[in-house]
Amino acid sequence: MSTRIASRRCARLMLRQIVSAVLVCLSLALLAAPAPWYRWSSEVDGKVVCAQTSPGAGWVRLPGAYRDVHCRHALRG
Repeated sequence: MSTRIASRRCARLMLRQIVSAVLVCLSLALLAAPAPWYRWSSEVDGKVVCAQTSPGAGWVRLPGAYRDVHCRHALRG
């Protein structure tokens, strides 16, 4: 009988730990913010595009960060 009670306690403890870990992961995901968008200028022809990362070699990031894909709404702060 005592081993049965001990195994139930162990199972409850493990379940509690798993639930706690899942809740922590979910709460951290809620705090995550999307990556900013930047305007990039081509060194070849001066074309400007909006992207989160560099389009490749020959592109220079322009000052400022934006929160939308069209680089219309600047990030504040």
